[in-house]
Amino acid sequence: MIVKLKPALKSYLWGGKKLINEWNKTTSEETVSEAWELSFNPESPSCIASGPLTGTPLHEVATRADWGENCARFRDFPVLNKLIDAELPLSIQVHPSDGYALEHEGQFGKTEMWHILQADEGAFLYLGFNKDITAEQFGKAVADGSITQYLNKVFVKAGETYFIPSGTVHAINGGITLFEIQQNSTLTYRVFDYNRKDANGNTRELHVEKAKVVTNLSACAPVQNPTEGVIGKCEYFTVRLCRESGEIGEEKSFVSVTVTDGRFRVGDIALGKGETLFVSAGERARIEGSGVYIVTSVE
Repeated sequence: MIVKLKPALKSYLWGGKKLINEWNKTTSEETVSEAWELSFNPESPSCIASGPLTGTPLHEVATRADWGENCARFRDFPVLNKLIDAELPLSIQVHPSDGYALEHEGQFGKTEMWHILQADEGAFLYLGFNKDITAEQFGKAVADGSITQYLNKVFVKAGETYFIPSGTVHAINGGITLFEIQQNSTLTYRVFDYNRKDANGNTRELHVEKAKVVTNLSACAPVQNPTEGVIGKCEYFTVRLCRESGEIGEEKSFVSVTVTDGRFRVGDIALGKGETLFVSAGERARIEGSGVYIVTSVE
């Protein structure tokens, strides 16, 4: 199976209009925060975009054989890929490990990575603590709003990639568009949200006590991943950045391809900026064109 996908679109209070105006996302909403390009989530699935199965959620037709032998160790499809447009800062947050999440939440945790696609001048991420901190200090800093003073402030530009293991406090700040590759989980513990209110005048729920338990409170130095070739790799996904025409497809894993610049073609399927292709394990095809595309699989 080789199919083009239509993403599930999400609109949150921090999103902007770049995914609509620059990344070919069509919606009746004024803004789009996230486009779930590769999603097996039954509540927000990506769907087949063309052909006789148009509109069918991918998870309803893709079998474990389509996932591939390398995914046999996972209970659920392991990956969720998103385009994210942060016009305003996201909340400061943390994701638990599999062990904690399975025991306390009944779902998997979340390790993820971010590939920066666009960044305004001065745009930055928060990634981990800049010094060791105790759980008591952590709670106090959240309560008095000083938590950002303890975080690494990482200024970013397009083309950079950062890996975020579970347990790392992090946040995307305003003026950044990125491609996120993550474990297939929606589990997030929100730590601090700048006391913002939603459209109904309500503040969003925080999960500080759980965050204290799962957060790595030790200082860490953010590391920028390679900018070419394999730009990220862990148990749950391997991610490659490609610029040339060539063969796509793997014998023991599905492959997803998301174009981040330029135009490509796989057989009779055209792929433009912000469009995604799913290739079943064992399938092979040639991708032709010019630009940049990101390939996700499992090793």
